[in-house]
Amino acid sequence: MDHEADSHRTDLMTITRYVLNEQSRHPESRGDFTILLSHIVLGCKFVCTAVNKEVVGQCDPLDWLDHYLFGDSWKRNREFPRKNKMEAGLAKLIGLAGETNGEEQKKLDVLSNEVFIKALVSSGRTCILVSEEDEEATIVEPSKRGRYCVVFDPLDGSSNIDCGVSIGTIFGIYMVKDGGEPTLDNVLQPGKNMLAAGYCMYGSSCTLVLSTGTGVNGFTLDPSLGEFILTHPNIKIPKKGKIYSVNEGNTKNWDAPTAKYVEKCKFPKDGSSPKSLRYIGSMVADVHRTLLYGGIFLYPADKKSPNGKLRVLYEVFPMSFLMEQAGGQAFTGKQRALDLVPKNIHERSPIFLGSYDDVEEIKALYAAEEK
Repeated sequence: MDHEADSHRTDLMTITRYVLNEQSRHPESRGDFTILLSHIVLGCKFVCTAVNKEVVGQCDPLDWLDHYLFGDSWKRNREFPRKNKMEAGLAKLIGLAGETNGEEQKKLDVLSNEVFIKALVSSGRTCILVSEEDEEATIVEPSKRGRYCVVFDPLDGSSNIDCGVSIGTIFGIYMVKDGGEPTLDNVLQPGKNMLAAGYCMYGSSCTLVLSTGTGVNGFTLDPSLGEFILTHPNIKIPKKGKIYSVNEGNTKNWDAPTAKYVEKCKFPKDGSSPKSLRYIGSMVADVHRTLLYGGIFLYPADKKSPNGKLRVLYEVFPMSFLMEQAGGQAFTGKQRALDLVPKNIHERSPIFLGSYDDVEEIKALYAAEEK
């Protein structure tokens, strides 16, 4: 991305502009969904800064978000006085304790979770939040309550932070249709009922991929502008890919259809070239590559994890939603992933998602196994 050239352009499609354009297509819209997305975007910007340990201008990352939320609107290259993190209003707000010299310092995944919880609650548009980091769902207090439920993994792949592998935030959004007291039933819905889903990947660049149910678009954070710019419009996954992505260390524990499929990838009997194996071990990074280049991502059930390992609400559903919107498929080994009805907020499931034809092949293997 040519940051210097972009800084002089006036036709950039920012994520804010994109969401507002989408809102204008719905005259009955009150702007609540737009406000909610803007708070999610803000959370992503903050986590990106925290992950990369960057400094915005002369401002500490915590000071930056503090001023953004509670002071004057943040402006690029504006110099704020540097403050001790313990003195920052946001630090107090989210309960950060200790200094860099040792006492209690929040781990990045815990920090990310608290940032998103605060950002979502302060939007005034949410009623229930389900996070991978929290055992129980968060019920928003009545005075700040809205009509949306957000499910999210604040920092997926956080165990890979130390080795520099791309990690990310995954989220999905439901709407509560009745005006009663929010309950877990509001989020224990099939994924096909989601209004929107997306992920933000923190790596060599910060990329936010979003679908509001009308296709998939990718936005890249331009640090010089402080904005997500549309760089991957209308993403469509290739109908068939040349890559498969799976942890082959678990091969001995797989069921027959999965083992047969991977064997077919490596040793095709139709004379075609074998597929290439690419596995990062960070779902956001592996799915992002699959979405752009095609192929299939597999995280099957096995003898050690008969119900699979990935969480339904905030990993399987959002990624399946995106994959279908991009023209691919998502399958659990038994059914379409988005038709699954979770029974608890941290339920797990196997998942096979990616290019339409590749997923069709593994569906055929499972169908043959049932016969």
